[in-house]
Amino acid sequence: MKSPARKHYEQVTAAKAAGAATPGQQQAGEQYELHAAALYDATRTLKSIKSIQAKIEKKRELLPDFLPYVEGVLSEGNGAKDDVLMTMMVWCIDVGDFEKALAIGAYAVKHNIDTPDRYARDTVSILAEEIAEGVKSALAKEDADADALANVMARAAAIVDNHDMHDEIKAKLHKTYGYALRAAEDTEGALDQLKAALALDERIGVKQDIQRLENQLKKQGGQAKA
Repeated sequence: MKSPARKHYEQVTAAKAAGAATPGQQQAGEQYELHAAALYDATRTLKSIKSIQAKIEKKRELLPDFLPYVEGVLSEGNGAKDDVLMTMMVWCIDVGDFEKALAIGAYAVKHNIDTPDRYARDTVSILAEEIAEGVKSALAKEDADADALANVMARAAAIVDNHDMHDEIKAKLHKTYGYALRAAEDTEGALDQLKAALALDERIGVKQDIQRLENQLKKQGGQAKA
Protein backbone atom coordinates (compact mmCIF):
# COMPACT_ATOMS: atom_id res chain seq x y z
CA MET A 1 0.00 0.00 0.00
CA LYS A 2 1.30 3.44 -0.92
CA SER A 3 1.94 5.98 1.82
CA PRO A 4 0.00 9.28 1.88
CA ALA A 5 3.22 11.09 0.99
CA ARG A 6 3.75 8.83 -2.04
CA LYS A 7 0.18 9.34 -3.19
CA HIS A 8 0.57 13.11 -2.88
CA TYR A 9 3.81 13.03 -4.85
CA GLU A 10 2.23 10.97 -7.62
CA GLN A 11 -0.78 13.27 -7.84
CA VAL A 12 1.28 16.45 -7.94
CA THR A 13 3.81 15.20 -10.50
CA ALA A 14 1.06 13.71 -12.66
CA ALA A 15 -0.80 17.02 -12.58
CA LYS A 16 2.32 18.94 -13.60
CA ALA A 17 3.07 16.63 -16.52
CA ALA A 18 -0.56 16.57 -17.67
CA GLY A 19 -0.72 20.35 -17.59
CA ALA A 20 2.43 20.62 -19.69
CA ALA A 21 1.35 18.04 -22.28
CA THR A 22 0.18 18.93 -25.78
CA PRO A 23 -3.56 18.36 -26.30
CA GLY A 24 -4.21 15.37 -28.54
CA GLN A 25 -0.65 14.07 -28.26
CA GLN A 26 0.51 11.12 -26.16
CA GLN A 27 0.81 11.82 -22.45
CA ALA A 28 4.37 11.43 -21.18
CA GLY A 29 6.30 11.86 -17.96
CA GLU A 30 7.51 9.75 -15.06
CA GLN A 31 4.10 9.04 -13.56
CA TYR A 32 2.50 8.11 -16.87
CA GLU A 33 5.32 5.68 -17.67
CA LEU A 34 5.19 4.10 -14.20
CA HIS A 35 1.42 3.71 -14.25
CA ALA A 36 1.40 2.45 -17.84
CA ALA A 37 3.86 -0.26 -16.78
CA ALA A 38 1.74 -1.08 -13.73
CA LEU A 39 -1.34 -1.25 -15.95
CA TYR A 40 0.42 -3.64 -18.31
CA ASP A 41 1.19 -5.96 -15.41
CA ALA A 42 -2.35 -5.62 -14.07
CA THR A 43 -3.83 -6.44 -17.47
CA ARG A 44 -1.77 -9.62 -17.65
CA THR A 45 -3.00 -10.60 -14.20
CA LEU A 46 -6.62 -9.92 -15.16
CA LYS A 47 -6.32 -12.01 -18.31
CA SER A 48 -5.30 -14.98 -16.18
CA ILE A 49 -8.55 -14.76 -14.18
CA LYS A 50 -11.51 -16.60 -15.71
CA SER A 51 -14.31 -15.44 -13.38
CA ILE A 52 -15.82 -12.07 -14.31
CA GLN A 53 -16.71 -11.40 -10.67
CA ALA A 54 -13.15 -12.25 -9.61
CA LYS A 55 -11.84 -9.87 -12.28
CA ILE A 56 -14.02 -7.10 -10.86
CA GLU A 57 -12.75 -7.76 -7.34
CA LYS A 58 -9.15 -7.68 -8.58
CA LYS A 59 -9.83 -4.33 -10.26
CA ARG A 60 -11.32 -3.08 -6.99
CA GLU A 61 -8.11 -4.14 -5.24
CA LEU A 62 -5.80 -2.54 -7.82
CA LEU A 63 -7.73 0.65 -8.55
CA PRO A 64 -6.57 2.69 -5.50
CA ASP A 65 -2.97 2.52 -6.75
CA PHE A 66 -3.98 4.43 -9.88
CA LEU A 67 -6.30 7.03 -8.33
CA PRO A 68 -3.65 9.59 -7.30
CA TYR A 69 -2.48 9.64 -10.92
CA VAL A 70 -6.08 10.01 -12.14
CA GLU A 71 -6.74 12.88 -9.72
CA GLY A 72 -3.60 14.63 -10.88
CA VAL A 73 -4.54 14.41 -14.55
CA LEU A 74 -8.11 15.55 -13.94
CA SER A 75 -6.95 18.54 -11.91
CA GLU A 76 -4.49 20.00 -14.42
CA GLY A 77 -4.71 18.00 -17.65
CA ASN A 78 -5.45 19.66 -20.98
CA GLY A 79 -6.40 16.71 -23.15
CA ALA A 80 -3.37 14.55 -23.92
CA LYS A 81 -3.98 10.98 -25.10
CA ASP A 82 -3.90 8.78 -22.00
CA ASP A 83 -4.60 5.04 -22.05
CA VAL A 84 -4.08 4.75 -18.29
CA LEU A 85 -6.75 7.35 -17.55
CA MET A 86 -9.23 5.88 -20.01
CA THR A 87 -8.73 2.34 -18.73
CA MET A 88 -9.44 3.60 -15.23
CA MET A 89 -12.73 5.06 -16.46
CA VAL A 90 -13.82 1.57 -17.48
CA TRP A 91 -12.51 0.01 -14.27
CA CYS A 92 -14.44 2.55 -12.20
CA ILE A 93 -17.65 1.60 -13.99
CA ASP A 94 -16.88 -2.09 -13.47
CA VAL A 95 -16.48 -1.69 -9.70
CA GLY A 96 -19.47 0.63 -9.37
CA ASP A 97 -17.62 3.88 -8.76
CA PHE A 98 -19.85 5.82 -11.12
CA GLU A 99 -18.88 9.22 -9.71
CA LYS A 100 -15.23 8.80 -10.61
CA ALA A 101 -16.10 7.23 -13.97
CA LEU A 102 -18.29 10.23 -14.83
CA ALA A 103 -15.54 12.66 -13.79
CA ILE A 104 -13.09 10.92 -16.12
CA GLY A 105 -15.72 10.61 -18.83
CA ALA A 106 -16.62 14.30 -18.72
CA TYR A 107 -12.93 15.23 -19.01
CA ALA A 108 -12.39 12.78 -21.87
CA VAL A 109 -15.44 13.89 -23.83
CA LYS A 110 -14.55 17.56 -23.34
CA HIS A 111 -11.05 16.95 -24.74
CA ASN A 112 -12.07 14.30 -27.30
CA ILE A 113 -9.77 11.65 -25.81
CA ASP A 114 -10.08 8.19 -27.34
CA THR A 115 -10.19 4.90 -25.45
CA PRO A 116 -7.43 2.31 -25.97
CA ASP A 117 -7.80 0.31 -29.18
CA ARG A 118 -8.60 -2.91 -27.31
CA TYR A 119 -12.02 -1.56 -26.32
CA ALA A 120 -13.15 -1.28 -29.97
CA ARG A 121 -15.66 1.47 -29.09
CA ASP A 122 -15.26 5.21 -28.80
CA THR A 123 -15.34 7.03 -25.48
CA VAL A 124 -18.91 8.30 -25.74
CA SER A 125 -20.26 4.86 -26.66
CA ILE A 126 -18.41 3.11 -23.84
CA LEU A 127 -19.48 5.69 -21.28
CA ALA A 128 -23.15 5.54 -22.33
CA GLU A 129 -23.40 1.77 -22.65
CA GLU A 130 -21.29 0.70 -19.68
CA ILE A 131 -22.81 3.24 -17.27
CA ALA A 132 -26.25 2.05 -18.39
CA GLU A 133 -25.31 -1.59 -17.78
CA GLY A 134 -23.70 -0.79 -14.44
CA VAL A 135 -26.66 1.21 -13.17
CA LYS A 136 -29.05 -1.47 -14.40
CA SER A 137 -27.20 -4.03 -12.26
CA ALA A 138 -27.12 -1.65 -9.29
CA LEU A 139 -30.88 -1.08 -9.52
CA ALA A 140 -31.45 -4.82 -9.10
CA LYS A 141 -29.85 -4.81 -5.64
CA GLU A 142 -32.02 -4.64 -2.54
CA ASP A 143 -30.13 -1.68 -1.11
CA ALA A 144 -30.19 0.32 -4.34
CA ASP A 145 -30.32 4.11 -3.90
CA ALA A 146 -32.72 4.92 -6.74
CA ASP A 147 -32.36 8.70 -6.42
CA ALA A 148 -28.56 8.51 -6.57
CA LEU A 149 -28.66 6.14 -9.54
CA ALA A 150 -31.12 8.37 -11.38
CA ASN A 151 -28.69 11.24 -10.81
CA VAL A 152 -25.86 9.13 -12.25
CA MET A 153 -27.94 8.53 -15.37
CA ALA A 154 -28.84 12.21 -15.64
CA ARG A 155 -25.17 13.16 -15.54
CA ALA A 156 -24.19 10.46 -18.04
CA ALA A 157 -26.93 11.60 -20.42
CA ALA A 158 -25.77 15.21 -20.12
CA ILE A 159 -22.15 14.29 -20.86
CA VAL A 160 -22.92 12.33 -24.04
CA ASP A 161 -25.79 14.55 -25.22
CA ASN A 162 -25.42 15.73 -28.82
CA HIS A 163 -22.59 13.26 -29.49
CA ASP A 164 -22.94 10.72 -32.29
CA MET A 165 -23.41 7.07 -31.32
CA HIS A 166 -25.40 4.06 -32.49
CA ASP A 167 -29.13 4.38 -31.83
CA GLU A 168 -29.13 1.06 -29.96
CA ILE A 169 -26.59 2.36 -27.45
CA LYS A 170 -28.44 5.62 -26.87
CA ALA A 171 -31.64 3.61 -26.47
CA LYS A 172 -30.00 1.58 -23.69
CA LEU A 173 -29.04 4.82 -21.96
CA HIS A 174 -32.62 6.12 -22.09
CA LYS A 175 -34.01 2.76 -20.99
CA THR A 176 -31.85 2.52 -17.88
CA TYR A 177 -32.44 6.20 -17.12
CA GLY A 178 -36.15 5.48 -17.34
CA TYR A 179 -35.91 2.51 -15.00
CA ALA A 180 -33.89 4.56 -12.51
CA LEU A 181 -36.51 7.31 -12.56
CA ARG A 182 -39.27 4.74 -12.16
CA ALA A 183 -37.48 3.32 -9.11
CA ALA A 184 -37.16 6.88 -7.79
CA GLU A 185 -40.94 7.25 -8.26
CA ASP A 186 -40.68 9.88 -11.01
CA THR A 187 -43.37 8.36 -13.22
CA GLU A 188 -43.55 11.13 -15.81
CA GLY A 189 -39.79 11.34 -16.19
CA ALA A 190 -39.54 7.56 -16.49
CA LEU A 191 -42.22 7.53 -19.18
CA ASP A 192 -40.42 10.21 -21.19
CA GLN A 193 -37.15 8.28 -21.08
CA LEU A 194 -38.70 4.95 -22.06
CA LYS A 195 -40.53 6.58 -24.97
CA ALA A 196 -37.22 8.08 -26.09
CA ALA A 197 -35.65 4.61 -25.92
CA LEU A 198 -38.45 3.09 -27.97
CA ALA A 199 -38.16 5.83 -30.62
CA LEU A 200 -34.52 4.89 -31.12
CA ASP A 201 -34.91 1.11 -31.01
CA GLU A 202 -38.27 -0.62 -31.42
CA ARG A 203 -36.79 -3.86 -30.05
CA ILE A 204 -35.53 -2.31 -26.82
CA GLY A 205 -38.26 -4.08 -24.83
CA VAL A 206 -40.05 -1.25 -23.06
CA LYS A 207 -43.54 -1.27 -24.60
CA GLN A 208 -45.20 -3.01 -21.65
CA ASP A 209 -43.36 -0.78 -19.20
CA ILE A 210 -44.61 2.28 -21.08
CA GLN A 211 -48.18 0.96 -20.94
CA ARG A 212 -47.92 0.34 -17.19
CA LEU A 213 -46.56 3.82 -16.57
CA GLU A 214 -49.29 5.41 -18.70
CA ASN A 215 -51.94 3.48 -16.76
CA GLN A 216 -50.31 4.56 -13.50
CA LEU A 217 -50.44 8.22 -14.54
CA LYS A 218 -54.11 7.89 -15.52
CA LYS A 219 -54.93 6.45 -12.09
CA GLN A 220 -52.97 9.23 -10.41
CA GLY A 221 -54.84 11.79 -12.48
CA GLY A 222 -58.18 10.24 -11.56
CA GLN A 223 -57.32 10.24 -7.86
CA ALA A 224 -56.21 13.86 -8.05
CA LYS A 225 -59.55 14.88 -9.62
CA ALA A 226 -61.48 12.95 -6.97
